[in-house]
Amino acid sequence: MRSIPSTSVLTASVQDIMPGLLVAGIIALASKFISEHYGAPAMLLALLLGIALNFLSSDAKCSAGIAFSARKLLRVGVALLGLRVSFDMVAGLGWPIVLLVVGAVLATIAFGLAISRLFGFQYRFAFLSAGSVAICGASAAMAIAAILPRDERSEDRLVFTVVGVTVLSTVAMILYPILGSWLGFDDRTAGIYLGATIHDVAQVVGAGFSMSQETGETATLVKLLRVSMLAPVVIVAALVIRSAGLSALSEAAKVPLIPMFVVGFVVLATLNSLVNLPSVVTEGANALSSWLLLVAIAAVGLKTVPKDLLKVGKAAAGLLVAETLFLAIVVGVGLTFIKLNPAVGG
Repeated sequence: MRSIPSTSVLTASVQDIMPGLLVAGIIALASKFISEHYGAPAMLLALLLGIALNFLSSDAKCSAGIAFSARKLLRVGVALLGLRVSFDMVAGLGWPIVLLVVGAVLATIAFGLAISRLFGFQYRFAFLSAGSVAICGASAAMAIAAILPRDERSEDRLVFTVVGVTVLSTVAMILYPILGSWLGFDDRTAGIYLGATIHDVAQVVGAGFSMSQETGETATLVKLLRVSMLAPVVIVAALVIRSAGLSALSEAAKVPLIPMFVVGFVVLATLNSLVNLPSVVTEGANALSSWLLLVAIAAVGLKTVPKDLLKVGKAAAGLLVAETLFLAIVVGVGLTFIKLNPAVGG
């Protein structure tokens, strides 16, 4: 029978993590302030500010709290994303659109895994980059990184992926509304395209509502459908990692069969679907999730040495761009087909 930790032990643990947690929290607050006043992505700012202060991760007083923020807070933040999705989203979009979005997510991941060798990468970075592009940008990158076997390059790959998808998402926020108009999409179709192709939620919202109210609402709904793919993708990946005998790799034996944060995501999504939760609960959970992920990405930045990012190289950027273009093309072709065949879409 496991003993209950004494009050003194718990107090000591809190004291150990508090300095690093406060550092990551202050970076998150600064990033949020700058983002709200100057429009830059908060996630990217938190990461870059963390990298600028990376020397603090080697300080004995801060290291425990930074590690706690980068791992534990990340998992809680991802689990709380479950309250952003519900089963009713499927009925609202219609099955042709749902199948297109789900198919595009899976096809993008398969595409990334298939071409990664051409860019000199194996499955770790291929799955990390393709999953982040296909699902929900930085949040997906952090969730996927949490279940991958770790090695000395894990943090570098994660940081580069977060920076890459954030930059590409910001570019897409500007260019994709123009592309949607050029393709002749109506407000609803444009919203589907933006929600199915732009990586991060914030940029989806920005791009959608810059066109119209209907486009913004549709884009957000489709984006949340992609977010709901996070749990099944991570679960399947964890099962594949185990069944493929990867436990011989460094720390792979620590990869859980079904990560608890994914279980939390599924439970909360199910709860949100079956129970009409008060808006104060869902909005509070969404705000808490956003803050936890922001603190977590600040901590990841604090653990990153800038020169190590150069090891990832141009090939990694090329792979991210290729995956982004693939997703944009697949969704665009799919929507054009549905538009030209109303019976399929209706």
